[in-house]
Parts: sequence; structure tokens; C-alpha cells
Amino acid sequence: MAPRHSRSELLSAATAFCDAFKARWPAEEILRTHFSSKRADDIIVLEHGWKQLAPFVGRENKGLEGARAYFALIAECLEFENMRFTNFVVDTETNQVSARGEAYFRWKDGQGWDEVFAYLLEFDDELKVFRYEIWADAGAAYLAKTGVIKYDEV
Repeated sequence: MAPRHSRSELLSAATAFCDAFKARWPAEEILRTHFSSKRADDIIVLEHGWKQLAPFVGRENKGLEGARAYFALIAECLEFENMRFTNFVVDTETNQVSARGEAYFRWKDGQGWDEVFAYLLEFDDELKVFRYEIWADAGAAYLAKTGVIKYDEV
């Protein structure tokens, strides 16, 4: 188990990770800067939900290559605006931080929707992410993709 980090160290690492997304850093830069190289084989990226609703949901992406594939799929499918993060909760016993995020997402070939989502980040002994879990509204993504819901109806 990784040594425990202080609340401020974990909060700083989580904020930097979230800020990189908000600033639209390239995936390779996020992977290089924020993901564990010591535990590259242990990396897990998982967006929870029913995998039939969206191609990036419900699949456990393992290792650095799995994380790379997840980010490539997200970049291929979605774009976003006005991303922000709040409500950071730090657990120094497990080196985990959760955060609440909000953004307007849009399928590159379709409709968009306002989204509230949550991240769970687990850090290694170098304050690098090796577990990245996302909880979002895959149903809204599906309805926007299929055209059932229009942004002005939400």
C-alpha cells in the first residue's frame, strides 16, 4: 500500500488533474503528467454504467494503454464546454479524492446535454493517479445521441 499523503497534497494533486481536463490538455500530456508510471499496469479507468448506452461506458480500461484508449474514444465521441469542479472530498486513509464536476457535453455528431458527474481518483506514493472512476448520466448521453432529448427540452 502506498504511504498516506496529507490532505493538502491529495487535494493539490486532484485539483491539478481536474484542471488539466478543464483546460483541455492533450490526452498524452494528462497521461504523462498525472498518471502513475510506477503502477502503469495497475491503472484502471472506468466510467460506470450500462455499456449499451455509450461506447465509453461500462468498460474497465486496464493499464496505461487502456487509459490511452479510453481518452481516445472520449475525444472521438464528445466535446465539452464550461467544465468546473467542486465539492472535493479527501480520504487520507486510502489516498483517494472524489470531486463533483459539471459541464455541457455534446456528441460530435449530435445533440448535447448538461451533465453533473463525479470522479474518484486514487493516488500512488508519488501522487500519481492509478485509479480513475467516473459516474455520469449515461442515460442522458444515450438520449442525446439518439436525438430523443434535445438540449432545449432539458
